[in-house]
Amino acid sequence: MKIYTKTGDKGTTALFGGTRVPKHNIRIESYGTVDELNSYLGLIRTQNIDARSKEILVHIQDRLFTLGAILATDPAKATLKSGKERLNIPKIEEEDIELLEKEMDSMNEALPEMTHFILPGGNSTVSYCHIARTVCRRAERRATLLNETEPIDEKVIKYLNRLSDYLFVLARKLSKDLNAEETQWIPKKL
Repeated sequence: MKIYTKTGDKGTTALFGGTRVPKHNIRIESYGTVDELNSYLGLIRTQNIDARSKEILVHIQDRLFTLGAILATDPAKATLKSGKERLNIPKIEEEDIELLEKEMDSMNEALPEMTHFILPGGNSTVSYCHIARTVCRRAERRATLLNETEPIDEKVIKYLNRLSDYLFVLARKLSKDLNAEETQWIPKKL
């Protein structure tokens, strides 16, 4: 199988289901940002971090492929008029969201109370988490914009929202694990 198809040479791409749209379409922006996020999670996973975090990141990467497939699907081609699914698209489940919540709760138990905002940094691995968190927020913004014109499964947006929180808590956990300093943001007094 060749990687290049030349079908996108004029600035369009196909959604799952065959519909062609411009490469700058908000649907493409949405799943493209999720793909970017997934790449950053792969970078974090290759760092010197604990086995449980790596295991959860692999699970999240799998869920992001599912989420990307949902976003890459033309809703008009996904179901028949009878409501029956035409394309076999996996789903984000409530259990996926609950896993993120349980992991955050577990990590938070071992962390000091947060009294101020935290400046990103302190260690490369921690910084990668903060970059992933901000890319996740951008993916969420793109998905909510898409949702305004073409409603998507609400669990997609909920998952992205929870995932950005998870990445923030993971950054704090890794700061502690790696003995990296957390720099608090203390606003200057006027």
